[in-house]
Amino acid sequence: MHSSPISGLIGLYELIIFVRIVLTWIPHDSEHPASQFLFKVTEPVLEPVRKVIPAMGGLDLSPIVVFIGLEFLKRIFV
Repeated sequence: MHSSPISGLIGLYELIIFVRIVLTWIPHDSEHPASQFLFKVTEPVLEPVRKVIPAMGGLDLSPIVVFIGLEFLKRIFV
């Protein structure tokens, strides 16, 4: 089965979210242009989810919800 370009873009966005998650676990310069880019690209999607599903015990669940949604979209566009 061949994947569509949209499916590929969704996969790339998932990778960007994953990198942002990893950066929260390691010390990094949040003012670095790459960090700023990751924040600007992911926050418009993560923030609305965060408003609906608040952090539980300090754990931000918004990336998990977004990953589930993106996987659903990928399956539609395959």
